[in-house]
Amino acid sequence: MEIILLQDVQNLGSKDDMVTVKDGYGRNFLIPNKMAIVATESAKKILAENTRQRAHKEAKLKEEALAIAEKLQNKQVVIATKTSSTGKIFGSVNTIQLAEAINKKGFEIDRKQIKIADDSIKEVGKYTAKIKLHKEVVVDFDFEVITEE
Repeated sequence: MEIILLQDVQNLGSKDDMVTVKDGYGRNFLIPNKMAIVATESAKKILAENTRQRAHKEAKLKEEALAIAEKLQNKQVVIATKTSSTGKIFGSVNTIQLAEAINKKGFEIDRKQIKIADDSIKEVGKYTAKIKLHKEVVVDFDFEVITEE
């Protein structure tokens, strides 16, 4: 029996995959639990059209992410924070503060998109963070932490 998966099924396939299973497994488990549909001609055409549209949307999103990544390459961000006389930060600098500093420069970056190499920054200096703009577009972003005056 040929079916189209509506969601990821462990050891079988991922969403929108067309797979062949035994009749009983498909008819008695996958279809009643809304995990799959029978792969009729009309279902195959709908799947092909949805895949084509999704590919077009993904290409557009990736193109936008690449444009943002190119703009981010040239930006410098400086985060000022309270420090001791030896350069140790009271507390730490995290993704929230970095996201706020980037957004002040005119970008829409969520803190969940940012990954700092050192989980918490506790000293003054220059650091690099990775910003995930798209599942295929990750940009290295340099920033500096300085003493607040």
